[in-house]
Amino acid sequence: MTPVRMERIAVVAPEDALRRALALVADAGVVDVDRTDDELETIADAAVRRESVAAVAGWCPAQERPGLAAALAEVGAAAVPLPVPRGVDPPSLLRADGPVRRSFTPLITTYGTVPYQDVDPTVLAGAAYVLMFGMMFGDAGQGLLLVAVGLLLRAGWPRRLARWRSAWPFVLGAGVASTAFGVLYGEFFGPTGVVPVLWLDPLDDPVELLSAGVAAGAVLLAAAYAVAIVNRWREGGPRLAVYAASGVAGAALFLGIAGIAGGLLLGADLLVVAAAVIAVAGLVLAGVGFAAASGGGAAGWVQAAVELFDIVIRTGSNLVSFARLAAFGLVHAAIGSVVWLGTTALASGGGVGIAAAVLVFLLGNALAFSLEALVAAIQALRLEFYELFSRVFEIEGRPFRPWHGEAR
Repeated sequence: MTPVRMERIAVVAPEDALRRALALVADAGVVDVDRTDDELETIADAAVRRESVAAVAGWCPAQERPGLAAALAEVGAAAVPLPVPRGVDPPSLLRADGPVRRSFTPLITTYGTVPYQDVDPTVLAGAAYVLMFGMMFGDAGQGLLLVAVGLLLRAGWPRRLARWRSAWPFVLGAGVASTAFGVLYGEFFGPTGVVPVLWLDPLDDPVELLSAGVAAGAVLLAAAYAVAIVNRWREGGPRLAVYAASGVAGAALFLGIAGIAGGLLLGADLLVVAAAVIAVAGLVLAGVGFAAASGGGAAGWVQAAVELFDIVIRTGSNLVSFARLAAFGLVHAAIGSVVWLGTTALASGGGVGIAAAVLVFLLGNALAFSLEALVAAIQALRLEFYELFSRVFEIEGRPFRPWHGEAR
């Protein structure tokens, strides 16, 4: 759950062996060398020299240093561990052990670089994305098509899509989630009756589906706050973790607002009162944090008041934003229903009508599959970035950029 552990090292070599040592470093491709240029000669010229010994500093994954040291020993050089400079964060490299992590990593790297001290949320983010996509694209038949696409990608077929092969766990997971929600909705290429409704029919129970979407969003937001609290603690200690808007203060406000909404919905007065107390506590903590960040004084508290109003509005709107999980699920179900109604109406005429019905069914589902899959993918990404990642990440790290052999 953390980026790959980095070590600060110095590649130390006799002056006459420095270029050979740097060539080995470049071939290994495991050191982020301190450099302003990728040319070997430029890096060698910038090396620190003491008498007949030269050194070049950089960052290396801890598990790679022994192998690098063994290779350098062949030319009389060494990879020497150094203390981490104060105030300097190591570069970040996300773990890529296994196909699932490799498939989900682009979700994180597209948004930004995970700070070295933060939690690596790759697996959690991938699971959240798959869940949200499945809820919006709930159709067992179309979900099985996505499963088939994922399996084909894994097999490396067709060859022209070979560059997307690493995405097969992502596509397969989205297909499984869509299939599962399709079974819950009773959707199999629309309301064909092939699978029974195990939970609810989106078009018959839209309010319940909307409530479920918001509830799912509340769970995802709570998980995001949990990760964010850990990140704030690692970034700035317990004080930042408590007073930050994405820390304990923000989490308390969120839980309070969610509890008030739930209490009003259930008619539980005691829950409403308890949730209000938690929300007020969160507001007080956040207000102190905002005032301290703005320098204190009257102007600081005025700014804190404005930011408190903003955080209340944003927290409520972020929670309600997850209603789109249900809204787009309803749209998908509505399109499937229209296609199926048209199919059955044409088929009832017999003869040419049956052929037309088959054509409508195939084309309608192809259109629904392509458009709705794209919409669900975009909306899930939007929720991931704006509602979840905006809490998890507050600062950006520096990516690990190893110096490779082709740079010579």
